[in-house]
Order: sequence, then C-alpha cells, then structure tokens
Amino acid sequence: MAYWNSRGLRGSQLEESLNITNKIYLEQGLAVVQKIPTAIKPVELDPGKGTIKLAYFEEKSTVDYLGNIQGIPVCFDAKETSQKRLPIANIHSHQIDFMKAFEEQEGLSFLIVHFKFCDETFLLPFSILKAYWDNAKKDGRKSIPYADFDQQLRIYPSHNILLHYLEAVNHYLNGKEENKK
Repeated sequence: MAYWNSRGLRGSQLEESLNITNKIYLEQGLAVVQKIPTAIKPVELDPGKGTIKLAYFEEKSTVDYLGNIQGIPVCFDAKETSQKRLPIANIHSHQIDFMKAFEEQEGLSFLIVHFKFCDETFLLPFSILKAYWDNAKKDGRKSIPYADFDQQLRIYPSHNILLHYLEAVNHYLNGKEENKK
C-alpha cells in the first residue's frame, strides 16, 4: 500500500504547469484534458491546522490525464526526474497496461517528461516507452537516457501557454502518418 504524507507528491510543479496549460487549451477550444485525481484515505489529521498529515492511496491510479484533442482520445502521465535519465522504475505496470489498452482502442498514449537538470520537457510516445519497458523486463537497460529523447518532440512554452504540448503531439502524429506512406 502506497502512502502519501504532507511533503506532497513528486511532479507537482510539472502537473501544475500542465493544469494551467489544459485550462488555456479548454478556453481556446483546442482540447479538453483533465487531471485524474488519485483517491486517498486519510489516516492521520492535524485538527489544529485542518490538514491531512498521513494518508494512503486507496487504489492504484492509471495515468495523470485523460481527454480529447480535436477528436483524438488521449491519456498521458507526467514524470519528472532530476537525473539525466528517466528510470523505468518511475513507471508502473498498471500504467503500462492502461496505456496499452488505451492505444488498442485507437487512443493516443504518451508521457510528458521533465528533466530538471536542464529544464527541458519532452513528449515520449507510448511505443517508445513500451520498447524500453519490455527491454528492462528482459534485464536490459533500466532507464531511458536523456540523449534518447527526440528533440523534435521537445515541448516549449508558446505565448501564454507554459507547456504547449499540442505542438509535440501534432509533430508526432504527422511523423506517424509519414511512416505509413
């Protein structure tokens, strides 16, 4: 059973930026994407402050975000790392299973990964994630190095949008179409 305490959850800054971005996308009619809350059960409360001091996760979450981008169903998870690689251990089997099932239903699954050491954010398509995942399970490399992230799928700010990930999604989809031809 996983526990949460008052230090908060990892990835909060990235998720806050994504939440602001998604609000702008909704207001501009570009996408409808929502953060999926993780259900917690409070164990210890601080009555003086009215806050939760200790809680546990009631069930495994799937991904952080679900939505629709101009007719394309999407699901993605937000990951942050201070290392020069994304550890495969940061991704859970139930997340892989969910993203795989989502893709089988014609949806688009991916990670949005922020590297703190260089303050860069990338879209990582599920197909690439799955290849690394499968390799790690066969005693291969246990992380995805920063150098292996596609610079064409880097996510930049644009005007008032903190993480304009729709550009990376568009680039990825255009690349998939080109490969089909």
